[in-house]
Amino acid sequence: MTQVVALMLAAGFGRRFGSDKRRAVLADGRTLLAASLERARVVFDEVLLVLRADDDPAVLGLPADSVIVRCVDAEQGMGHSLAAGARCLDGHPAEACAVLLGDMPWIADASLRALVDQAAPGRIVFPLYRGERGHPVLFGRDFWPELQRLTGDEGARKVLRAHPAAWTAVEVDDPGVLGDVDSPAALRGER
Repeated sequence: MTQVVALMLAAGFGRRFGSDKRRAVLADGRTLLAASLERARVVFDEVLLVLRADDDPAVLGLPADSVIVRCVDAEQGMGHSLAAGARCLDGHPAEACAVLLGDMPWIADASLRALVDQAAPGRIVFPLYRGERGHPVLFGRDFWPELQRLTGDEGARKVLRAHPAAWTAVEVDDPGVLGDVDSPAALRGER
C-alpha cells in the first residue's frame, strides 16, 4: 500500500464564521479542529497540522502529541499554509500527501481509505460525491515541489488545473467530503 502522510490545514481565519471556528464546540464537547484531527488520525498514521505562528494548540483543544507546523504568513492565504506544510515533507518517505481541511469532521473513514488506495507518486486523487469534487485531495510526491511554491488564497487549485491528466476521481457515497463548516449553522448541520 502507498504510504500517505496527511497535512491538515488549520491556519486560516474563518472570517465568514464570525469567530475562530477551530475552537467551536461540537455536541460531544470536542472542538471542530480536534474532531477533524481525530477523524484523520483514524486512517493516517501521521498527520501534520498547519497552524498560525501564534496559535496555542491547548486553546484549540488539540491533543498534546499533535505534530504542529507553523505558518508565519498564514494571513496571506491558504496557498501559504499549504506551502508551509508541503515544505516540511522534504525528505519524507511517503509517496503522497493528503491535504485535509481543519473544518471537515464528517468525512467517513471508508472514503479516506478509498482515496489512500488510489494514491501514487504521479496521481492527484480526490473524492466525487454526486458529481461534485470534495476533500481531501491527495497529491503524489511528484507534485510536492509545486505545492511548496504556492502563495495567495487559491490553495492547490493551480496545481490541480495544471495536471488534469494526473487526476484520479474516486466516487464516494459520503456527503462528508463536501461538508466544511463556514457558519455556525453549518456546525449544527443546517446546510
